[in-house]
Amino acid sequence: MENIHTFPRLNERAPDFKARTTAGDRCLDDYKGKWLILFSHPADFTPVCTTEFIGFARHYETFKSMNCDLLGLSIDSLFSHLAWIRNIKEKFGVEIPFPIIEDIKMDVAGAYGMVHPGAADTQAVRATFFIDPNGILRAMVYYPMSNGRSIDEFVRLLKALQTSDANPGVATPEGWTPGCDVIVSPPKTAEAAEARAGEGYKYTDWYFSTKSL
Repeated sequence: MENIHTFPRLNERAPDFKARTTAGDRCLDDYKGKWLILFSHPADFTPVCTTEFIGFARHYETFKSMNCDLLGLSIDSLFSHLAWIRNIKEKFGVEIPFPIIEDIKMDVAGAYGMVHPGAADTQAVRATFFIDPNGILRAMVYYPMSNGRSIDEFVRLLKALQTSDANPGVATPEGWTPGCDVIVSPPKTAEAAEARAGEGYKYTDWYFSTKSL
């Protein structure tokens, strides 16, 4: 319980874990060489969480095509998880294809800062972590317990992260999707800033230029 209020940091190694899941034991190293989206939910058999799990399941093949695995978590028991995913299949006709971590002792939730004082001391908030193939934490997204996440946004964010990795020196603007222009890194010296206008980019000002990929 001592780590419950600690928080991981971007661009550092994601906290290691070893946990029992609905698909057997899992640890962080099992996902080496792949992206991993680790996401928590407050409790099984709750309506907002159910819609999110259905959303993740419906996008599962998309994530898989992007070399990304999904891993859910709540502090409920393994048997509760199993009953819930069976209920989702029976009542909504959706099969949950990814594992769910049993975290009754809150070890994983604590290591990842999923429990926030003032939100709930015994439930994980809607936290989502993007971990790259080298085990580095690249993005974190938190939602309140009352509002569901957008899985489409997570697909978009993963595509943006992978695009920046594949094209060093570029960033993606607000709302970027594949096919849109990317932002070129601003120059770092006065001389480079002076030269930027003639470098062949779509030039707005010395600090803001874009290009297509």
